[in-house]
Parts: sequence; structure tokens; C-alpha cells
Amino acid sequence: MVRTILVVGAGKSTSYLLDYFLKKSNEEKIHLKIGDLHPENIPDKFTKHPNCTVFPLDIFNEEDRKKAVSDASIVVSMLPARMHINVAHDCIEFEKHFITASYVSDELRALDEEVKKRGLVFMNEIGLDPGIDHMSAMEVIDRIRDAGGKMLLFESFAGGLVAPESDTNLWNYKFTWNPRNVVLAGQGGVAKFIQEGTYKYIPYQKLFRRTEFMDIEGYGTFEAYANRDSLKYREAYGLENALTLFRGTMRRVGFSKAWQMFVILGMTDDSYTIENSEGMSYREFVNLFLPYSPTDSVELKMRHYLKIDQDDIMWGKLLELDIFNPSKKIPLKNATPAQMLQYILEDTWTLKEDEKDMIVMYHKFGYELNGEKKQIDANMVVIGENRTYTAMSKTVGLPVAMATLQILNGKIKTPGVQIPINKEVYKPILSELQKQGIQFKEYEKPYLGYNPDSVAS
Repeated sequence: MVRTILVVGAGKSTSYLLDYFLKKSNEEKIHLKIGDLHPENIPDKFTKHPNCTVFPLDIFNEEDRKKAVSDASIVVSMLPARMHINVAHDCIEFEKHFITASYVSDELRALDEEVKKRGLVFMNEIGLDPGIDHMSAMEVIDRIRDAGGKMLLFESFAGGLVAPESDTNLWNYKFTWNPRNVVLAGQGGVAKFIQEGTYKYIPYQKLFRRTEFMDIEGYGTFEAYANRDSLKYREAYGLENALTLFRGTMRRVGFSKAWQMFVILGMTDDSYTIENSEGMSYREFVNLFLPYSPTDSVELKMRHYLKIDQDDIMWGKLLELDIFNPSKKIPLKNATPAQMLQYILEDTWTLKEDEKDMIVMYHKFGYELNGEKKQIDANMVVIGENRTYTAMSKTVGLPVAMATLQILNGKIKTPGVQIPINKEVYKPILSELQKQGIQFKEYEKPYLGYNPDSVAS
């Protein structure tokens, strides 16, 4: 009997996901249905595949959405996170398992009792970050605990970057996922984490000047700035007693210091709109944030305001973005500073068709075993193929696809609204990801903590 997998939303991160289902379609006896608002954008190789049906689907059209869900054996939502909830309610009504790569929202979490009652699996956070980070972390943490060890420190960093061979700008950065999320990174609350048993807080205006450094063999040095809330997984990972818990976002060294220029100027602000934004030149946009001068140029005011010498690499980074150009115009109506900055950055930071992205992930595990303190460092690097088959779409899409088949085949069966932190989930998926070249290298290191000389921090 043929089973139907419904994928709702077929955006940038679905190329590997959809390929995986179709490659498995004959042996697994599955038919793939792709419902999307713009089916005309879906490549022919899917629309013409005998085991695939592509159809227009507006998820706010209740009748069409419910019919699509009721006809499916299992449902994968690749919609923006805020839109999952409608599909989730339908999955409860028609008793269908449900998979997303997004963070578990409070609305979804509230469905847990109902989901368990119906014996359904609602798997969330099964992409890259969140997703592969959970699974790879729990695999090592469980291994340490099973050996009788006690966790002292856990740090986890991840970044979507540009591959070395496509790294052609002074920022060592190009957009490999949602540019808006990059521009707004770190906003909406203080960054909080715990180091050596002490709570630490970094306000947004200081976030990009407090970075950690890490080396990855063969790829050089990276920096990381703190994520907004490192403590949200303390309970899920069972790390309530760990002395250090820190999660961060990775960039190439120097990015954060340069990004701080936009923060200082106020260009990343998304809280108000600029009335005459439409048609404004890049140069006029920059001048909005600088003091008036009857004599000084925009460039001179900028250098003075940010205290940048003209031979400073920071100045080169600004010039490279062409932000002083009086001819280039921003076409956005009533846009926020953040939206206008995003438009300018997309001009130079968009991947070309044949350029490659890179995913990096780095974990540190500090633990005590038989009275001795130890540390394991683990890292993963994945390089994309091109702008369509990106490392981002591979590391987000494949775990989603693998989890879907595991649930469909009854291998993952613990019901409830959940994230992939149990052995039943992470063992088979990590094993299969390894065959696809997504794997961690582990290194044993001396455990230093944050105060190797026992000096209070």
C-alpha cells in the first residue's frame, strides 16, 4: 500500500528533503505531495516525477488545507514557524504525525496532552540548529553519563557561512539563509548564559564585542557571539547542575567587530519606519544616522563618528558594501532601518549560482569521571554544492526527511510534542547522516574550564 507524505511549503531549504523522499519513493512505497503557495516555482524534476504531485496550497484556505492533511499518511511543515499551528491542529483532528524543523512554540507545546492521547508523534527542532545540535550533543552527553561521568561544561556553537573557495569579500560572509534573521540577530532580549556557576548577561549593544574563539582543523579560526538564551535547554539536556552552559553563533574572525558599526549607528533597528524610505539612496540612508555638518562629507562624518582611520580594515569593509553610493536606490516603502540595511547587504552578500556555502558546528563537553576532569571537543563542517543544493538545505532537510520516514515506519513511536533528544530518535538519524557525509570529528582535550589557575571569574 502506498503511503502519502505531505510537505507543506517548498522554500529554499527543501531541495535535499524532497530529493530524499523521491529517491526512497519506490523502495518505501511512498507518494510525495507538495503543497505550496507558488507551485510554479517548483522545479520540473519534482512536478514531472511519477511519485510526486505538486499542487497549489494556501494554508489559510481551511477547506483545502484540511483536505490535504486528511489525505496524507504523515505531514511535514516547512512553512515559516508562525504558520505551523494551523496545520498542527488539523493533524490532531485527522490523527496524523507532524514534523517541523522549527523551535517548539508555546502554542504547539500546549497541544502535548492531546497529541499523546492520540498516540501521535509531533517532532520539532529536527533541522540543523535546532536539530543536529541536539542530537550530536545528547549522543556525547548520554555516552558520558552511561560511563558514570558528571557533566561540568557544555558549549555549543553553529554558523551558516560561505565556503573558503567562495569567500570573496572582506567580511568573509554571504547570506546562506534568511537575511532578515541575520540583520536582527541578538535583538529582543539580553543574551544570558552561565559560566563557572555564575550567571552572565550581555545586552544587545555589547553582544558583538564579547566573542569566543575556536579553531577547526583545516578551516582556521572562528569567533562566536552569544545566543539570546543559552539556558532554555538546561532541563531538556539534563544540565541543571553543569557549571557552564553557553550557546553561540559562529562567524569568521572580525565579522562581529565590523557588525558592531551598524549596531552603534542604529541601522539594525526594526522598531520604527522611515517615512521617505522609498527611492532613498544608499548614501542618504547612511547620512540619516550621522550628525549634520555644513562642510564635512558623509564619509568624513562616518569615520569621525565611528573613530575609523582610513587605512583601517573596517573602512575597507564599509566601502566594499558601496554604502556611500548616491546613485543606488532603496525601493522599499515605509521600511525600518533594519529592512533598508538588509536590502543594501543583499546587493553584495547574495550567493552566486555556482558559489558554495558552509555549515560549521562546534561542541565542547567538560566532565568529571572517576575523580578526573576531562574534555571532548567535537566539530562538524559541511560544504554545499551550489546556491540550490546548499549545506544549509542539506543539514536542515535531511534530518527532517529521515525522521519522517522513521516515524512513518514505526521506528520512532514515543508520542508527544517533542525535540530529538532521546536515543530512539537520534541514534538512527545520526547514523544515517554519517553516510551522507554529515559527521562530527571528536578530540580529547585537557579540561581547563574558565579559570585553570583557580582565579575567581
